[in-house]
Amino acid sequence: MKKKKLLWLILPIILLFISIFFADNIYKNMNFGLDLKGGFEVLYEVSPLNDDELTSDMVYSTYKTLVKRIDVLGVSEPEITIEGKNRIRIRLAGVTDSNSAKQILQSTASITFRDASDNLLMTSEVLGGSVKLTTDNYGRPAVSLPIKDKDKFYKVTNEIKDKKENVIVIWLDFDEEINSYHKESSTCGSLSTSNCLSAAMVNEAFKSDVIIQGNFTKEEATNLVELINSGAMPTKLEELSSRLVDATFGEKSLEKTIFAGAVGLIIVILILIAIYHFSGLIAAVNLVFYTFASFLIYNLIGGVLTLPGIAAMLLGIGMAVDTSIISFERVKDELKKGLPLPKAFIIGNKESLSSIIDANVTTIIVAIILFTFGESAIKGFATMLIINIILTILIMMLSTKIILSNLVSSNYFNDKLNLYIGITKKQLDNKNKNFISKLDIIKPRNYILIGTLILIIIGSFFFKDGLNLGVEFKGGTDITVNYNDKLNIEDAKEYLNKNYNIEKIENYKDNSSILLKEVLNETETNNLINYFKNEYNTDIDVNIISNIVKKELTINGIKALLIAMIGIIIYVSIRFKFSYAISGIVALIHDVLITFIFFAIFKIEITSIFIAAILTIIGYSINDTIVTFDRIRSTYNKAKDKKELDIIVNTAVRATFTRTLLTTLTTLIPVLCLIFLGASEIINFNIALLVGFIAGVYSSIFISNSLWYLIEKNKKIKKPKDKDKEPDELMIKGINY
Repeated sequence: MKKKKLLWLILPIILLFISIFFADNIYKNMNFGLDLKGGFEVLYEVSPLNDDELTSDMVYSTYKTLVKRIDVLGVSEPEITIEGKNRIRIRLAGVTDSNSAKQILQSTASITFRDASDNLLMTSEVLGGSVKLTTDNYGRPAVSLPIKDKDKFYKVTNEIKDKKENVIVIWLDFDEEINSYHKESSTCGSLSTSNCLSAAMVNEAFKSDVIIQGNFTKEEATNLVELINSGAMPTKLEELSSRLVDATFGEKSLEKTIFAGAVGLIIVILILIAIYHFSGLIAAVNLVFYTFASFLIYNLIGGVLTLPGIAAMLLGIGMAVDTSIISFERVKDELKKGLPLPKAFIIGNKESLSSIIDANVTTIIVAIILFTFGESAIKGFATMLIINIILTILIMMLSTKIILSNLVSSNYFNDKLNLYIGITKKQLDNKNKNFISKLDIIKPRNYILIGTLILIIIGSFFFKDGLNLGVEFKGGTDITVNYNDKLNIEDAKEYLNKNYNIEKIENYKDNSSILLKEVLNETETNNLINYFKNEYNTDIDVNIISNIVKKELTINGIKALLIAMIGIIIYVSIRFKFSYAISGIVALIHDVLITFIFFAIFKIEITSIFIAAILTIIGYSINDTIVTFDRIRSTYNKAKDKKELDIIVNTAVRATFTRTLLTTLTTLIPVLCLIFLGASEIINFNIALLVGFIAGVYSSIFISNSLWYLIEKNKKIKKPKDKDKEPDELMIKGINY
């Protein structure tokens, strides 16, 4: 091998060294979620700002405002739940400054303009548009307030300029019983000591936007901008309790999940090397670097890693391997045609490009929709998935291709094809016949489609008893049991377990939080309180968890599902034809229904991240289907007889069958490792992926291709004859034949 070409072997070694050497630092600096790291929890009681009656709309509006406020804290993937009619519980991962967090969360963020005597001049109604961070004439941080009602602002400032104390004071959350300009004029502009934001001398009336110039740090000014933009709090929040959340249980879950991921990655690497030999080794090294780069980028953008995020990472490993498998199988196809390795490599990579691009674009469409409509852990899952897809293109496709291209051009592997890509002499001579060469999905198509339809109809009968929805979807009861010397928490748990369905138990230093699936009524609540009082002489807090937030998330999930399908139809119709899009969507609906039916039959609990699982199944399944469609399109375009649709479809399916099985295997391995070796908290999520992926393989091979065949065949049969065409000669026996 030429020395210059030999240097390309150093690159994989460097990538492997970087991945291993810096992996520990990336792991230690990773931002972990509440389930893995712990954080801060606070429970608020919600009350109206005035004498109005508190409504469910007010509580929900407060929830939405708190979601915006939490972005100010730089916290990703918060847990916010509405409990009962007037309580909101907030759990923030990794928050250490609880006082600052509570100050931002509880602030009403009401801007008022007052004179030096504290008389109200204007409210925030005169403002319009987003408040922005800017600088004053000296380059110090300042806040720009855009004025909407300029006429009113002109009128007020015109009156102020003629007063003895011609000062206009801007307040944040002015409290008549506490705040006063004359008391706080010396500290005005210092957010840490006063709610007085700014006091400006008015010498002439004006209509322009207002610049708040205080003694702000950049961080204080930025927080103020975000706080005002989050909107005024529609209610008052009174803190009922707060505590630090223990992460001991999460740490165990993390260890299990990391171990499961490592096992899955090693198995995938061994499969790549065993099947594709040297090419598989290069792909395996790039896969290790790909995993390292995914965690690195996720850390750099400030992502908070949770168990679903780790699951997305492991799922991405299987999908990334698909890119290499598609290319390698295409190169093998060209070698079987008798082409020399350099030419087979070029043509194989060129032919595989469209499949890889189309498959990843359709998947990223789903990931973006998931990010747009998702919240909390779902959004984190989508973020990791988007990063994975981008890195798949950059590393698993481009990097692998560049390295192998330079090694192929050295001509060292020209007579060592088995060493290079794992192709045997029998395969080269096309003598290695197997069941794939005889596979026919068109002949039994009617049995396949009708049988599948019957299976779905039978499975749908299990929906009559309803799905096993988690607490977040149907509500529940959260009980906080305070410890004392008399309390035996294990006996208490046994009592609860006999009478109720326990969803989750979390133990803390001074108490235990026990989540019940049932929504207790007033009588049941009082009985439970009396039991703990009489039996253990301890008080308990009982909070009813509302499902209003999860209902909204479910609606958003359904919207995401519909929009994802529309996006896929549009993209596939543009890149292929409408018949491909319709066939692919029907196959996706099949995959979703099968997953729901499986969960209904076995009564597996459906939690909030089930939505992420369904959308991931859609993204992966369309990825699988697109690869086969790409081969059908290619085979169809090259076919001399366009009417032989059955031959075209079967040829395409046979050509991609090995790739489909290998890709499915390498994707399912990480999922299986998570199920058997990983944390129990996401086992239902992984079961959904397992069922959905298996259903996706079946639909991408048998359903989507059979439907495309039927649509195209029907179009050709119904195609009208050309009016200008000469009529066929009438054939009469005994006369002209």
